[in-house]
Amino acid sequence: MSSSSPVFPASAAEPGRYAACTVHAVRAYGTGDTEVRALDDVTVGFPSGRYTAVMGPSGSGKSTLLHCLAGLDTLTGGQVLLGDTDLGTLSDKQLTRLRRDRIGFVFQAFNLLPTLTAGENVTLPAALAGTTLDPEWVERVVGAVGLGDRLGHRPGELSGGQQQRVAVARALATRPELILADEPTGNLDSRSGAEVLGLLREAVDSLGQTVLMVTHDPVAAGYADTVVFLADGRIADRMESPTPQAVLDRMKAFDLPKAGVSL
Repeated sequence: MSSSSPVFPASAAEPGRYAACTVHAVRAYGTGDTEVRALDDVTVGFPSGRYTAVMGPSGSGKSTLLHCLAGLDTLTGGQVLLGDTDLGTLSDKQLTRLRRDRIGFVFQAFNLLPTLTAGENVTLPAALAGTTLDPEWVERVVGAVGLGDRLGHRPGELSGGQQQRVAVARALATRPELILADEPTGNLDSRSGAEVLGLLREAVDSLGQTVLMVTHDPVAAGYADTVVFLADGRIADRMESPTPQAVLDRMKAFDLPKAGVSL
């Protein structure tokens, strides 16, 4: 694997090319003989306007990577950058503001407020920030997710797939630099899951967003431009233009050396 790959920055001088990036990232738990490295010297960048899936066996570090990119977890060593902003230099208050203003989240749990309508849930982050959304953009987002006739309904009146559409629209509404999706179809049936994955794909292709998705599902990964594989806390492989079968075959063959792959 070449360090000149568009997915893997060669040095700390390059991260400005990426929507988000880690440079020699380490996240360790415990000390001494009990230390476990969930991330072990991970340098990886996620280009703007691309859809990247992160996959790996249980315990490979994929969720830890996402949480560190979001500023929800703190590195033991190395850097996490959102654009040119080093998250390690920010206070808790600044991190909260960064997550609110620059990152959109789509989780397995929909995380909608049950007392608010779908439309109010979509605009909630902006309301909390005291900012005004571009109405034309919101209309475009709502149209893209197919919620135009459901905005007045509360979450309890919507199907699981519709609730996740609301979550996707909420993530898009503020035009974040990065959308982080953590197993976004985990609570959905196959049809609803395909709709949500299609929406994330459309967000990249038509709306110019950047999506990073953690998933265990080869079908979900098939919607991405690139799949990054983790094993034992290290980047182990990548796949461009993935297909579900190719991803499945790669996952079945996951017998990787603990030394990882040199970038």
